[in-house]
Amino acid sequence: MPLPIHKNILKRVYASLSASVLAIVFSLGLSFGLMGCASSNANVLVDLVSLVGKEQPKDLVHLQEVATPPLIQTLHTELDRYQPQVKITAPAPGEVVNQTTVQVSLDVEDYPLFKNAEFGMGPHVHLFLDDQPYTAVYNTSEPVVLTDLAPGTHTLRAFASRPWHESFKNEGAYAQVTFHVLTETGNNAPDPAQPLLTYSRPQSTYGAEPIMLDFYLTNAPLHFLASTPDDDIPDWRIRATINGESFLIDRWEPIYLSGFVEGDNWVKLEFLGEEGEPIANVFNTTARLINYTPGGQDGLARIVRGDVSLEEALAIVRPPNAVSNPAPESAPETVVAEPTEPEGVTEPEPEGVIENEVVTESEAITEAEPEGIIESEAVTEPDSEEVTENEGVAQPEIPVEVN
Repeated sequence: MPLPIHKNILKRVYASLSASVLAIVFSLGLSFGLMGCASSNANVLVDLVSLVGKEQPKDLVHLQEVATPPLIQTLHTELDRYQPQVKITAPAPGEVVNQTTVQVSLDVEDYPLFKNAEFGMGPHVHLFLDDQPYTAVYNTSEPVVLTDLAPGTHTLRAFASRPWHESFKNEGAYAQVTFHVLTETGNNAPDPAQPLLTYSRPQSTYGAEPIMLDFYLTNAPLHFLASTPDDDIPDWRIRATINGESFLIDRWEPIYLSGFVEGDNWVKLEFLGEEGEPIANVFNTTARLINYTPGGQDGLARIVRGDVSLEEALAIVRPPNAVSNPAPESAPETVVAEPTEPEGVTEPEPEGVIENEVVTESEAITEAEPEGIIESEAVTEPDSEEVTENEGVAQPEIPVEVN
C-alpha cells in the first residue's frame, strides 16, 4: 500500500531550508526517504532538483498521497484472477495505409469486456494514438475507426484497464504497433531500445477525490534490480508535476492523490534516467489538462466516495451473465421432486405376491420386487417422458431471458 506524503514535514523543510542549502542537500545525494524519518519507505519522493533556486508559493505544497478508496480495494481483488492478453491485429506493424481513415482491430483474451449502464463503467482497453488521450474500448467485436489522420508515421498503444482506469501490468497486457498513413515520416515512432512511458491517468473530469495517477512502462527494468549498488542496470524515476508541484515516483504502481484545486488542473509525467535526466523517446514527456468539480454524481465519483454498497459496485466487475449463474442450480430440484408417481404403480405388485403361494417363487418374486420397483421406471416410461416434458417447460429459465 502506498504511503502518504507528509505535508507538514514538507512545509517545515521548505520553510527552514534556503535554496543554497537545498542545493547542498541534493549534491550530497540525500533522498527524501532518508530526510523524512516518518516515511522512509515512501514510494513518492520530493523532487529536490526542481526546487533548487526557486521560491515556492506558500500555498503550493498541498498535494498528499492517500490510501486507495476502500470500495476500489475490494473490487480490485475481484479482477486479480485475470491475466489479460491484448493484441492489435490491424493495422499490421509497418503497414502503409493508403487513406486517412484507419480501422483498428483489437483482440483481448482472459478478460471479459463490458460496460455497466448504471455506472458507465466496466472492464475495458485503453487505446492511444500517438500522444493523444486514450479512447476507452468496451467491445472488440467491431473495429475502432480513426478518421482524418495526418499523413506520416503513427503509433498505437493499448493495454487492459480495470473499470476505474487502472492499467493491468502483467505480461501480455500491453500491445504496440507503428504504422504509416500514405507515407513514412519517422515521427511518432518510439525507439524500441529505450524505455517508454505511456501516460494514462488522470484524464478528463473528476467529481471526487482522491484522484488516481497511473501510467504504463515499457522496457523499464525492475526498480529494485536497478537500484542495487554497483549494478549495470540503469535506474529510472517518473517525475510528476501537478499545477507546478513536482515529486518523484520510483515504483510502478498507481497512487491516489488529494489536494487538487477546484476547476482546471494540469498534470505532466516525465521519464527520468538514473542521473535525473529525461530519457529521450517519443511520448516520454506528456501533459494533460483535467477538471475537478467536487460533488460529481458520475459512477467513478460515487464509488470513490463510497456512496454505493459493495453489492451495487460489483456490477462493474462481474459480467451480466455471471449474475444469473446461480439461477439454474434451483431448477434440478423441481425436476427431481417430480417422480413421485411410480410409487402408485407399485400398488398392484403386493397382490401378485399374495396369489403366489409357492414360497420359493414368492421369495424369487419378493427378491425381484425391489428391483421391479426401482426398475419399474421402464414401466413408467410415460412418467419419465413427463419429466422430460417438464424439463422442456423449464428450459426458458430466467437466465436466458436476462441475456
